[in-house]
Amino acid sequence: MRILVFGGTTEGRLLAHALAEAGQNVTVSVATPLGAEELGCAQRMRVLCGRLSAVQMKEMLEPFDLCVDATHPYATEVSANIRTACRAAAVPLRRVRRQASEIPAGSVVVPSAEAAATFLEGTQGNVLLTTGAKELHAFSRLERSRLYARVLPVCESIITCEREQIPHSNILALQGPFSRQLNEAMLQQFSIAWLVTKDGGAAGGFSAKVEAARSVGARLVLIRRPEEEGEDWQVIVKECLEQ
Repeated sequence: MRILVFGGTTEGRLLAHALAEAGQNVTVSVATPLGAEELGCAQRMRVLCGRLSAVQMKEMLEPFDLCVDATHPYATEVSANIRTACRAAAVPLRRVRRQASEIPAGSVVVPSAEAAATFLEGTQGNVLLTTGAKELHAFSRLERSRLYARVLPVCESIITCEREQIPHSNILALQGPFSRQLNEAMLQQFSIAWLVTKDGGAAGGFSAKVEAARSVGARLVLIRRPEEEGEDWQVIVKECLEQ
């Protein structure tokens, strides 16, 4: 079976390596060089790097027997493109679903980054943004000195922070997930009153953020996870190997 995995997540890496180690031919498509670096290499596994349109995905899919969408739970546009491409190429699609977290008591739950920014306009205190560089523009209405952006340590993220006029002293370019202790240290170091996050689940270190915020008295602003259906990556691996 020829399998194409759209990955870049912990589950995508685990699934791809498990299939390759079991003798399956796996191609993994990731958006960035950082995703390729994290994926590593293995026999029977080929890695492709670059962002793709639905048309490009469709062309890539044509030689494959199965597609697995193992992208991030919040990557709704990418998942929509994958579904469109699979229908056009007549390739079966399986979706990996990351287990959602229990919403902590006292969290401010909002539907989007824009809604988070609207809420924060009526507050005081420093804000730690852990939602990624792509979401920074949504917070442009807030005073920049309040904003601390934790982003991936790649040029693209730094350029985005500069474009959004985040002070260089407020740019935290680090690769997660982070421990509770490191989260606590950051929250304390920068006197953070509000922690803006997505529900990245266990793989994204969500519980460590929650525990750290609770420990230092920071409030959580949680961008609600989009509703979706899917399966555990281990189920998909098992069924692929049984075919």
